[in-house]
Parts: sequence; structure tokens; C-alpha cells
Amino acid sequence: MKNEIEAMITDITATTAEAEDYTGEDGLLYCGKCHTPKEAYFAEGKTCFGRDRHPTDCDCQRAAREKQQAAESRQKHLETVEDLKRRGFTDPAMRNWTFEHDNGRNPQTETARFYVESWETMQAENIGYLFWGGVGTGKSYLAACIANALMEKEVAVCMTNFATILNDLAASFDGRNEYISRLCSYPLLILDDFGMERGTEYGLEQVYSVIDSRYRSGKPLIATTNLTLEELQHPQDTPHARIYDRLTSMCAPVRFTGSNFRKETAQEKLERLKQLMKQRKESL
Repeated sequence: MKNEIEAMITDITATTAEAEDYTGEDGLLYCGKCHTPKEAYFAEGKTCFGRDRHPTDCDCQRAAREKQQAAESRQKHLETVEDLKRRGFTDPAMRNWTFEHDNGRNPQTETARFYVESWETMQAENIGYLFWGGVGTGKSYLAACIANALMEKEVAVCMTNFATILNDLAASFDGRNEYISRLCSYPLLILDDFGMERGTEYGLEQVYSVIDSRYRSGKPLIATTNLTLEELQHPQDTPHARIYDRLTSMCAPVRFTGSNFRKETAQEKLERLKQLMKQRKESL
């Protein structure tokens, strides 16, 4: 048994020499490529089973190991981000709604970027955003940009809407509490198109339950809505007042103004279609 242990330790402390390696003036084995030691002496003249040296990485071995570790770390990061995006978006198309793909025309882009850059503060102080304004002004897009950017930092974000939430709750009423708890477990929850859900008594009660649970969780919330700030601050009835009061106390209002980007895109597509039809006609 002792001989086996000694043999194992000898294998561990021995250095494998390549054809181009050589022994330096200090008696250590050197790499023939980078000319740095592949061995080092034990400290203070100590020995281990008769050996006075142990293997160490030369510069090129160290560089190769660090490169491999970086590649493995990068791959693990990509897999983590992919999993976060798969779980975090109810609409897969939103995975491509990023700052990198933004046309830069939205005046609130800087505000959205600031949220990501200041995420630790936003999270610690429980600060959310309420993106409000007209249809097609880029509210959902910039909210998704925030989600994607945070997921790239390996922060778990859920971006959904109440139409999906209400359908999920109706499909699994027994697991209602667990479902809401899961929504509230995300460091950031983004509710898109708030106010577009069904206004039934049941629907409003579920909306309040989600908003109130998120409020009590002490975690930030971002919401996008086509409602005006006036409508949010002066609701039509008590059920809406309960919901809006919670929402506005959690989120800093950010107004979106400007043209309807979706209409502009539609117009651009129409102009392109006309151009293609004209080219086709001229080629006949």
C-alpha cells in the first residue's frame, strides 16, 4: 500500500518533458517554446518523497489553461442567459428587442439604459418604472431592452402581461398562490400592456392580488400602459383605485411621446411595396 501511495505521489510531482524542453542552469525543466520553468523547487529546501521540486505551469501552459477556462465560462454564461430568456419572456420575439437593435430615435432610451446601469440601486431601493403614453411609442420595446440587458448580466427577469397571467390562473386555480409567488420571486417583474386586461370583477381581483403581492415582496416592478397618468391618478372606481394606488407607489412615471413607430414601419413597408411593384412593372 505504501509503495502504491509513493508511486501516486511521484506521478503527481513528476513533470512530463516534451522533446523541445531543456534543463536550465538552475536544474529545473524549462519549456522549449516559451522558455519559462515547468518546475519549481519546494519552499525552504523541503522535499516530498525524496523529490525537491514540483510541476508548475509554464507561460504557454498557463495561457492555454486560462483560454480554456474563459471559453468554458463563456459557454456557461451563454447557456444561463439562454435559459433566462426562455423562461423570462412569454413572447419569444422579445428576445431580440435589445438596445443593440434599437434605432436610437426614442428619447426615453437613455432612461431605460440608466435603469440597467443602476440596477443594484434600483433593486436595493425598490424603484420601478411606469412607462405610459400613446400606442406604438416604444414602451414595450424599451421595457424588453431592459429585460434583455439584465438577463445578459444573469439577472432573472419575467416579462409578461395580465392576459397571460389571467389565463394561467384560470387554467390552474388550485396552484394560484404558487403561481403568484413564482412571479414575485423574480428580482424584476415587467407587466406589459397594463390596463388592457378584462375588467371583470374576477379579473380585477386577480390583478390586484398580483400587484399587491409584488408590492409586499419589496421587489421592483416595471409596467407599460396606454393609460394616461390622469387616469391612473384618478381611477373610475374603488377596485381600480386599489390597483392603481399600489402601482403608482411602486413605479416612477416615465412619459412616452412622439410618433407611432408601428405606423411609421407600416408606412415604410407600403412605400417599399410600391417601389417593388414599380420595378416589376418596368422590367416587363
